[in-house]
Amino acid sequence: MNGGIYRRGIIGRGGCVLLTLLLGFISCSDGGGFSVDLLRASPFEISKWSPGGGYHADPQAVSVSLAFSRIPDRASVERHFSLNADGERLSGSFRWDSANMTFLPAVPLEINRDYVLTVAADAHDEGGLSMDKAFEKRFTTRPDNDRPAPVSVSPAMNAVVNDTRAEVRLVFSRAIALNSLRDYVSFDPSMNGMWRLEEDGTTAVFTPAEPWTYGKRYALEIKSAFAGGNGMDMGKDFSSVFTVGEDQERPFLTAAWRLSKSGDEQQLAEGIAGDNSGWEKDDRLRLKFSEPVDALSVKNCLVPEGASFRMETDPGLYDEVIFAFETPPLYESRFSFRLKTGVKDRAGNESGDEYAFKIFANGVLSKPPALVGVRIPMAPGSALDNELTAFGIDSLFEDLPVDPPGALENEKDRYPYSVQTETWIECYFETAPGLSVDALSLMELFRIETSNNVLVFSPRSIRESGFSAPDPRPGWEQYRRLEIRGLLTNTVNSGVVSILIDSGLRDSGGNRSEKKFRISLLK
Repeated sequence: MNGGIYRRGIIGRGGCVLLTLLLGFISCSDGGGFSVDLLRASPFEISKWSPGGGYHADPQAVSVSLAFSRIPDRASVERHFSLNADGERLSGSFRWDSANMTFLPAVPLEINRDYVLTVAADAHDEGGLSMDKAFEKRFTTRPDNDRPAPVSVSPAMNAVVNDTRAEVRLVFSRAIALNSLRDYVSFDPSMNGMWRLEEDGTTAVFTPAEPWTYGKRYALEIKSAFAGGNGMDMGKDFSSVFTVGEDQERPFLTAAWRLSKSGDEQQLAEGIAGDNSGWEKDDRLRLKFSEPVDALSVKNCLVPEGASFRMETDPGLYDEVIFAFETPPLYESRFSFRLKTGVKDRAGNESGDEYAFKIFANGVLSKPPALVGVRIPMAPGSALDNELTAFGIDSLFEDLPVDPPGALENEKDRYPYSVQTETWIECYFETAPGLSVDALSLMELFRIETSNNVLVFSPRSIRESGFSAPDPRPGWEQYRRLEIRGLLTNTVNSGVVSILIDSGLRDSGGNRSEKKFRISLLK
């Protein structure tokens, strides 16, 4: 038995001694003789490596190399060598100089990567001697850019402290600089005192120079520029509040406000009989309290009826909480909301009063578009006089004189039977100030229905300007006008003609009509 088997020596019952050294094998025969196959005085190992552990700023200057204590079996070392970047194995080639090896990666090393260099224990030298254990080293091109962050604070958030001499302790995720505490940590109201560092610089302790004021709320604030020992700042502000002395006073609502999109404010009248008119679909609700309260408790205590709200204020303690409509209320609808008891302050005290408000959603900017009437040419082929006839939204079964051409000269430009005639229909709308009707919405919702197959109208296009009739219908100049052009086929039949616009008509401000418009005429 030669080479490749390495056991520690043991004494067996038959008197045979098997002794295997780390670098050789000794066998004992029954006749008492023994022989030494191999005896080595030093192990096979890696005596030196580069680039060395830690951070390396310039990946292009990094050389990955190994120096072995004995002449290695090159194929064995190459087979058991690996260099990984963030868990991904890198390919490359090898360069040898006696017992020294250099790894040449196929792709240059990169910044912001963590590298692990490994040589498995099965790698061996020219004589077959393996290493005692695997060789593993790490280095990085990723700079130390971990930001410091508060891990814990004492007194804790919203805590009540009865000791007016209590120290404030801040534990950070990494060591910090004392100067950062002095420059970027403050109390509101202001408090004089001294900072000191403990626990290898990861814990900061503030000792007040004078007692905290009993019954007062203090806010501990750390600015985003607060830096750790590596020079990296926190990147965002941090705050925590505590109160000195027990707080047993209940919070209460001091006022409710309507906030408009333009920034105007209107204080709401309390009571279910109050009007509080003029609400727009984009208005918001602001609730003001006597002290900072838990915003989530306000959300849970707000009970709307006929509307739905979503809270815009982030969770936390505030003396004002703002809500917006989850779904805009219908124009000229009335809704109300109640604020139940149970709004909590920082000390856990709950409000004991209930408040109710009534709202009228009739803001002028939220008025949806509404059809006023239509105008139709009776002689669409006439270049000078189209004989325009108008019908208001309140028209009911008025005469629609869609006649065929007659014998007279001025009757040749009318609607012949069974012939597609190019014509148009003007639609007039009342809208919110400064808004216009969405033309695409109108084209989708407009149609003409008839009884007895009176006529057929096929819309083809829509105009918002450049109308066929230059002047609007007298008396309707203030309304928005759109022209729907298409083909009308007249028939000899008589019956009802209904001009329809289905619900859902929108304007340029996003207002949407829930009403279906109909003008019914007789032919």
